[in-house]
Parts: sequence; structure tokens; C-alpha cells
Amino acid sequence: MANGVGIRVNERWWIVKAAPETPLLYVLSGELQLNGPRFGCGLAQCGSCSVLIDGVETRSCVTPLSAIGSRAVTSLEGLPVWYARQRKLPKPPVLTPVQQAFIDEQAIQCGYCYNGMTIKACELLSKTAQPSEAEIRSAMNGHLCRCGSYPRILKAIQRASQAAVGERTEEHRQ
Repeated sequence: MANGVGIRVNERWWIVKAAPETPLLYVLSGELQLNGPRFGCGLAQCGSCSVLIDGVETRSCVTPLSAIGSRAVTSLEGLPVWYARQRKLPKPPVLTPVQQAFIDEQAIQCGYCYNGMTIKACELLSKTAQPSEAEIRSAMNGHLCRCGSYPRILKAIQRASQAAVGERTEEHRQ
């Protein structure tokens, strides 16, 4: 491919040289050197390769570059900017409430699931500010954690939900 393909990742336009059928994951990790999305199963079953495409969690290991078009791709590295844009904040935080909650709850063990769990949790909280435990469990279904940290992940998402609600309350006071 002589001219390359334009793709918007983390609010920046890139020209990549990959063939249209190349999985997005390979473009993100190989050409753009992004380490958030990870190769796990290669079959869209574990979630470790997840990214947001126009705000919707998508498995990048089975999504061809040609399917992206002009849509916005957000990887783990771009979540703070995506979060700030969602909330019309003047500048992005260092970490989103989800990322901070994963640290606070010590939900990250080996790191295999962290990318996908974080991406999916951010998508969920962008649509449902205070999800119930059942809604969290349903949303996270299909994201595998090799270490079995599911209880901590659940607590982290609940914590992030409360942090986001606190932020909204603070915004209304100002």
C-alpha cells in the first residue's frame, strides 16, 4: 500500500501502511506502538484487545483496519482525553476514575485483563452512571481475568461509579 490509510486514534490522525484486512490490534501495537490493547486469544473471546470505537467497546483482534473508516478509536492510553471530552472538562485527568479505582482496589494482578476491563467499564459508566451489581456483571461478561480478580474488579467499577457521581455533584455546585 503506497499511500497508506488514515486512522484517528486517541484524538490524533495517523497514516498507517497496513493492508486493509490487517487486524486493528496489529496496527495499534505494531505501527502506533500502543501497549494498552493486548493480544490474548485472537478470537474476540477474552477482551484483552478491546478499544472504544466511537465510544463502543470493540475487540480489535478481529476488527480489520478497513472497518474503521473515519470513526474514532480510543485505546487505554487515550482514555483520560476521551473521559475529559465526555464530561467537557477543560483538561484531561492523569487517570480516569476507572483507572484510579483499579489501583485503589488492587484489582490489577498480572495485567492480562486490565485493558479490556478498563475499556468496558469506561463504556458502561459513560452510558449508566450508577449501574447495579447485576448490570456491571452483565456488562463485564466476556472479559476474562486469568487471576480471578473479579470481586476486586467489581468493587473498582462500583468505586469509579461513585467517584463519577461525586464529580457530577461537584460540577453542579460550581
